[in-house]
Amino acid sequence: MAQMDIGLIGLAVMGENLVLNMESKGFSVAVFNRTVSKVDAFINGRGKGKNFHGCHSIEELCASLKTPRKVMLLVKAGKAVDDFIDLLIPHLQPGDIIIDGGNSHFPDTIRRTQYVESKGLLYIGTGVSGGEEGALLGPSMMPGGSPAAWPHVKDIFQAVCAKTDKGEPCCDWVGENGAGHFVKMVHNGIEYGDMQMICETYHLMREGLGLGNEEMHQVFAEWNKGELDSYLIEITRDILGYKNEEGQAVLDLILDTAGQKGTGKWTAIAALDHGQPLTLIGEAVFARCLSAIKDERVAASQILKGKTKVFKGNKKSLVNDLRKALYASKIVSYAQGYQLMRAAAAEYGWNLNYGGIALMWRGGCIIRSVFLGKIKKAFDKNPDLVNLLLDPFFANAVSKAQISWRRVITTAVNLGIPMPAMSTALAYFDGYRSGWLPANLLQAQRDYFGAHTYERVDKPRGEFFHTNWTGRGGDTAASTYVV
Repeated sequence: MAQMDIGLIGLAVMGENLVLNMESKGFSVAVFNRTVSKVDAFINGRGKGKNFHGCHSIEELCASLKTPRKVMLLVKAGKAVDDFIDLLIPHLQPGDIIIDGGNSHFPDTIRRTQYVESKGLLYIGTGVSGGEEGALLGPSMMPGGSPAAWPHVKDIFQAVCAKTDKGEPCCDWVGENGAGHFVKMVHNGIEYGDMQMICETYHLMREGLGLGNEEMHQVFAEWNKGELDSYLIEITRDILGYKNEEGQAVLDLILDTAGQKGTGKWTAIAALDHGQPLTLIGEAVFARCLSAIKDERVAASQILKGKTKVFKGNKKSLVNDLRKALYASKIVSYAQGYQLMRAAAAEYGWNLNYGGIALMWRGGCIIRSVFLGKIKKAFDKNPDLVNLLLDPFFANAVSKAQISWRRVITTAVNLGIPMPAMSTALAYFDGYRSGWLPANLLQAQRDYFGAHTYERVDKPRGEFFHTNWTGRGGDTAASTYVV
C-alpha cells in the first residue's frame, strides 16, 4: 500500500477543501469519513486523478500512512473528537500524531493533550481560520499541543497556510497543550467585535443619516483603501452592492436576527475567569443575543417610544468621524484581546509570541487586515508591551480619533441608535486612562454590608482594613479574592 504523507478524517466543507489544498502543494493524503459513501464520492469527484487514498476504515487509514503517522480530525467539536481519538489510539504507535483542526474549546484540548500523551502519542490542537475559501487557498493556522509534534507537521502546515505579501507563512507554533485553540478562540472573539462594530456603523449610516446601500457601498469601498483595509470591510462593501436577478438588494431581504456557534461566548467567559475587562467582545455577543429575540423587539417597538431625532448636521463630516471611531474602537478590541491572551499565558505557562500571532492573522483568516502589521511591529519593538494602547503608534492613533469617536457616540445617543460595542470601547479607553476610578466607594459598600475589607491609600498595598460602619458590627472580616 502507498505510504501517504498525512491522513484526514472528516470530508465536510473544511476537510474536503483542506485536503485539496494539501494535495496541490505536493502532499499525498489518505482520507476517511464516518459516512464512507462520502469517501467514494470525493475520490470519484473533486479528488479524481489526484494523489489521494480513499479509506473505508480507521484501520486502513492508519495503515496507509508514513511514520510517524499524522492523522488530522476535521469533525464537529465535542464528543466526536473524543470518540475518534479513542478509535485511532489502538491503530497508532508511540510518536504518532493526532491533530484536531476543529473549533474545539481550549480546556478540551488541554485535557486531550494530556490523555493522548499518556498513551505515548503526540497531540496538536490547531485553530484553522478562513472558512471554505481559506481551507482551499490558504487558511490561517494556529497550532498548539505537544511541542515534539511540530517539526513533523511544520512543512505541511506552512505549505498550505496563507502567506503575507512578503511570503511569510500565516502559521507558526503557538504553545503547549491548549494554546493554539485559545488563540483561535480569541481570534473568533475579535471577529465578533469587528463584525458588530461594522454593523453599528451601518446602522448609524442607514437609520441616522438616511444613506442608501449604494452610498454606503461607496463609503466602504473608500475605507478599504486606507487604515481600515481588511477582509471584513471588503466583504461589507460587496454585500452592500449586491443585487439579485430581480434587482433587489439581498441585504434588505435578510431577517435581522443573528446566529452564533459559541466561540465569542467562550472568549467572554474566559475573560471573566481571568478577570480581564473584555467589554467589547462581551457586548458583541450580547448584541447577537438581543437580535435573536426578534418577536419581542417587534412587540416592544410598539410600546417603548424612545428619543428619536433627525440628523441635521453635515453627513459627509459624520461619515469621516465614523471611520475614525471605527478605527479607534478596533484598536481597543485588539488591546483587550491581547490582554486576555497575556493573562492566560501567565496562568497556563504558555510562552506566546504576540507579534507572531499578529503575523498568523495577517492572511487567510476572517480578521485579516493591514492593521495587524502595526500590531506585529509594536510587539517586535517591545515584546513585554502590556497593552496595545501604550504603544506610541496606537496611542497616537486613538488620540487623533478621540474627538470624532466622542462625536459619533454622542450623535448615536441623541438619535436613539444603539452602538454597544463602539460605546463600550470608548468607556474602556476612558477607564483605562483614569488614574482614579470610583472603586473606593464600591469597596466601602462591600465592607459596609459584608465586611469584605479594603486597602488604604496611606498604607502599603496588601494590607486590608475593616470599618464598623454602623457601630453594631464586630471586628470580624470576610475573606475576599482578587480577579
